[in-house]
Amino acid sequence: MDDMGYGDLDAYGGIGYTTPNIDKLAAEGMRFTNFYAAQPICSASRAAILTGCYPNRIGFSGALGPHSRIGISGKEVTIAGMLKKIGYATGIIGKWHLGDAKKFLPLQHGFDYYFGLPYSNDMWPVNYDGQPIKPADQAWGRKHTKPPLPLIEGNEVIRHITTLKDQSMLTTWYTEKAVQFINRHKTQPFFLYMAQSMVHVPIAVSDKFKGKSKQGLFGDVMMEIDWSVGQIMKTLKAGGLDKNTLVIFTSDNGPWLTFGNHAGSTGGLREGKATTWEGGQREPAIFRWPGIVPPGTVCNQLSCTIDILPTLAAITGAPLPPHKIDGINILPLLKDESRASPRDHLFFYFRKNSLEAVREGPWKLVLPHPYNSYEDELPGRDGFPGKMHPDSTGLALYDLRRDPGERYDVKDQHPEIIENMQHLVEAARADLGDDLTGRPGKNRRPPGHLTPGAP
Repeated sequence: MDDMGYGDLDAYGGIGYTTPNIDKLAAEGMRFTNFYAAQPICSASRAAILTGCYPNRIGFSGALGPHSRIGISGKEVTIAGMLKKIGYATGIIGKWHLGDAKKFLPLQHGFDYYFGLPYSNDMWPVNYDGQPIKPADQAWGRKHTKPPLPLIEGNEVIRHITTLKDQSMLTTWYTEKAVQFINRHKTQPFFLYMAQSMVHVPIAVSDKFKGKSKQGLFGDVMMEIDWSVGQIMKTLKAGGLDKNTLVIFTSDNGPWLTFGNHAGSTGGLREGKATTWEGGQREPAIFRWPGIVPPGTVCNQLSCTIDILPTLAAITGAPLPPHKIDGINILPLLKDESRASPRDHLFFYFRKNSLEAVREGPWKLVLPHPYNSYEDELPGRDGFPGKMHPDSTGLALYDLRRDPGERYDVKDQHPEIIENMQHLVEAARADLGDDLTGRPGKNRRPPGHLTPGAP
């Protein structure tokens, strides 16, 4: 999912609409409660999930725009590239966002098939009201110079998305292509990375779900996403594949709260997208795999999207990438093994390379850093954004077991915890660096670059 928050599913407290197909995944599998995106923003988060690395390790930050001169390096190994080496068919449907030049597109990075958008669905020359942007509209922060939004199949643009009506068909088109991919490869091992464009603004829904929820357009979109999951599961079952397929459902970062009723919910966690507070990075995660993952189970252990690649390597026997990765095999958690706790800490980086927090067990040490806050600002409505304001925090310590909303700084009560966690902070700064303290880091790799003069 894109920009779906911790509180946006029935199984995590969502209200005003139903998500029965996703809830069934949870009932038949494992629901994680302490699962994180690696960063709270699009490109960085997606680079992480596909490579098993903190995105700043591989030169990724922020959200790449159209005509980006950088993208994923050909030296990085994606999940698709890893599995392709052992005979898997590999496909991506939906949003890519790791560079839109041909050399950065999925078919050059381990995928056999690609259908979708190369970046976010708001990166187009259309205003919040669905009308073409005019130069005068730049007062709203929108630019009329962005190119038309391309829908790509393989390496070629097959059409442009120019209206909200076009956007309303994305979930349906993605679902149809996913069903076709599964049916095409049902007699061989396959890996499908389905990266929905929704519920990233501008949100849009097809006629079959318009007006179906009690939460307006956002609820309608969530119901259509749930339908999409249901279609995929029906296809797996019809092909006799549902009992031998691992299905993982999660999101790239928290909700873009400034968009109000067109944004999701953090379920009470602090702040949202583009912050390293819990609302920006803690995500729903559901793993379903009959016979391996016990049905109806809940995992409260710390885990992250970067753990998916090494876990799939352990499951399939695929060789891990030859370079350093940051993910950890969480298969013991999926098997619900008693006392399994493979990940003991997680670093929260943002911006280009700023270490803003670290979590160890129930403790989250927040390091001094600036951020943009949604709090005390009235959100926008009906597709238009509200405001955010600059804010900052000093050193703070939160006990997430008692205070998942990060409201009560207990650093003065636990100096020994801070002292111990500072060792993790120092290790991260030495390895990955930290712009906030001027540390370059020893083990960062550059992204891919277009050569001068390349289109």
